[in-house]
Amino acid sequence: QVHLVESGGGLVQAGGSLRVSCAASGRTFSNYAMGWFRQAPGKDREFVVSISRSGGNTYYADSVKGRFTISRDNAKNTVYLQMNSLKPEDTAVYYCAAALNGYGTKNYKYDYWGQGTQVTVSA
Repeated sequence: QVHLVESGGGLVQAGGSLRVSCAASGRTFSNYAMGWFRQAPGKDREFVVSISRSGGNTYYADSVKGRFTISRDNAKNTVYLQMNSLKPEDTAVYYCAAALNGYGTKNYKYDYWGQGTQVTVSA
């Protein structure tokens, strides 16, 4: 079992920046690839970005490429999402997820999920 807890969400103006974090506990963090997803009101949960176990490989959704940066610190069992140049359409609940075998853009690839943190971008 892996327990994931997101933090760092909040309210920010368009064009601003925010960093959200996801702290993991339980199993060995470095055994898991990690991903961030988001869900806006009335919409399906969508993939944002993923990072490999070592942190050497990342994959971004086109909508956030060039604005968001994922990183991880395996010594601290934490994955980060730095969000810059935020837009109102980035408003959503952001979830981190952990995948033991493989990873990618699909929800079902991930085994464990956090409870989410709200990010609101005002126009």
